[in-house]
Amino acid sequence: MRLAMMLPPRPDRRWAVARQMGVEAAVAKLAPELTDDAPPWDFEAMRRGVERYRAGGFTVVGLEGDQFDMDRIKRGLPGREEDLARYRQMLANMGRLGIPLICYNFMAVLGWYRTRTAVPGRGGAHVSAFDIAEAEAQGVAGEVKAEQLWDAYRHFLASVLPAAEQAGVRLALHPDDPPIPSLRGIGRIFCDLAGIERALALSESSSHALTFCQANYRLMGEDIPAVARRLAPRIAFIHVRDVAGTPGHFTETFPEAGMTDMAAAFRAYRDIGFTGPIRPDHAPAMEGDPVHGGAGGGISVGYEANGMIFTVGYMKGLAQAAGIRLA
Repeated sequence: MRLAMMLPPRPDRRWAVARQMGVEAAVAKLAPELTDDAPPWDFEAMRRGVERYRAGGFTVVGLEGDQFDMDRIKRGLPGREEDLARYRQMLANMGRLGIPLICYNFMAVLGWYRTRTAVPGRGGAHVSAFDIAEAEAQGVAGEVKAEQLWDAYRHFLASVLPAAEQAGVRLALHPDDPPIPSLRGIGRIFCDLAGIERALALSESSSHALTFCQANYRLMGEDIPAVARRLAPRIAFIHVRDVAGTPGHFTETFPEAGMTDMAAAFRAYRDIGFTGPIRPDHAPAMEGDPVHGGAGGGISVGYEANGMIFTVGYMKGLAQAAGIRLA
């Protein structure tokens, strides 16, 4: 199992903290708004990003999130064929640079979403939270039907999966976050296990895989060890975090303080022989970390250095207790 961290594309305190914790694997988002470079369908732009991580002591083991604007792809809008060609080129670039994984989602218009990002937590820490009533009070963000998304998803998979296979890249589908069937007028199709398994049934290819984000599956009502064993052959990537509440009303928690039996989860990962990357996700903001206000998502909220220190230490203890070697 490879311990990784989601690190920004330019060095900051989190890079130093990761090295001090012994983390040598990075998961990257190389979108142009973060890199001030061309999108990663441009080979030289991707190469420059990978080299920057390498110079900092990290191997890029995966990309995560929308690396460029995916709206036309996800909604099946005019212009998507051009974007799909760019996606295929990005996958080819990943193959050339030895990046074996991309964690992607199919959340249209709104990505992972929280209505509050500075809820007081234990000892004055801050966590993010979601409340469906607060979200709906923010107004309709658009109108996207579930079947429109399914049609677009089937087209996406048929268009890019052969390129992923040729490049040796696993496409690791992330569930909807929060896992609810509609958010501010936008349908969501990967909000339960049935939707995930419907997606998996579209292809048996080893490149058609999953990101196992524990907290989302827990909010779906699933038992984490049991569903990990059920989905084991398709799990390519694991996100470790926890929550308390229901899909329509929950808060993020410290990783040992939520609804999941984390020790049992790590024993399940041992038992299924998982060897891919595993990373901490959405850690609380602790003393000295920046605090974000309002609604939000993205790669700033939940990725503060001190919260990650806590979570990585906890993960290392769980792994050691389960007899798992974290490379």
